[in-house]
Amino acid sequence: MATRRTGLREQKKQATREALREAALRLALARGPENVRVDDIAEAAGVAPRTYNNYFSSREQAIVAAVTAEREARVAAAVAARPADVGLADAVVEAIVEQYTDPGGPDRDALLLITTHPPLREAFVDTATALEHPLADAIAPRLADTDEDTAHVLAASVAAAVRVALQRWVRLSATSPAAGGLVVPSGSLPDLLRAALSPLGPALDAAAERPNRRPDA
Repeated sequence: MATRRTGLREQKKQATREALREAALRLALARGPENVRVDDIAEAAGVAPRTYNNYFSSREQAIVAAVTAEREARVAAAVAARPADVGLADAVVEAIVEQYTDPGGPDRDALLLITTHPPLREAFVDTATALEHPLADAIAPRLADTDEDTAHVLAASVAAAVRVALQRWVRLSATSPAAGGLVVPSGSLPDLLRAALSPLGPALDAAAERPNRRPDA
C-alpha cells in the first residue's frame, strides 16, 4: 500500500512539473519571457507560487525545461540500451547526438525563443550539467574499474563537453543589417557535439577495457 501511495505521489509531482514547464513556455511565446512572472506561470498551471519554487528556481529554468524535459534520463536510457559489443565511447556519443537532435524535439519557435534571449540561452546551456548523475549510473556497469568515482569523473567530463557544444551552438552569429539582426544557432549541433566529445573517446573506451585493480596494487 505504501508503494502505491509513493507511486501516486511521484505521478502527481511529475504532472505538476509538466504543467509548470508547459505553462512557462506557452506564456513566454505569447508575451515574451521578460513579461512572464513566476506568479503567472503558477496561476496558469493551477498551483500556488510557493509550489512553483519546489520545482524550478527561475522562470528561465521552467521555460527551458519545456524544451529539454527529461533529456538527461533519455540519454542515460539510450546508453544503457546499447548492445554490449558497442564501444562505450560510441554508445555515449550516439546516445547524446540522438537525444539532442531528435527530430521530434522542440519546434522552431521554442528554439528561436531560447536563442534570442541571453538568460534563456544561459539556462539552456546549463542543463548539460544534469547529465552527470544519470549518465554515471548508466555507464558504471560497463566499466572494468569498480571505483564509483571513475563513472562520475567520466560522466562529468561528458557533461562539460556537451555544455561546450551547446555554448557554441547558441553563440550569437555575425549578422548583417539585412538579416534583421536575428540570432540563430551557429553550426550543426550533431557535428559540434561529436567534435566536443571526440577527445573523451579514448578515455571512455579505456575505462571500459581496463582490468580491475588487484587489492594489493
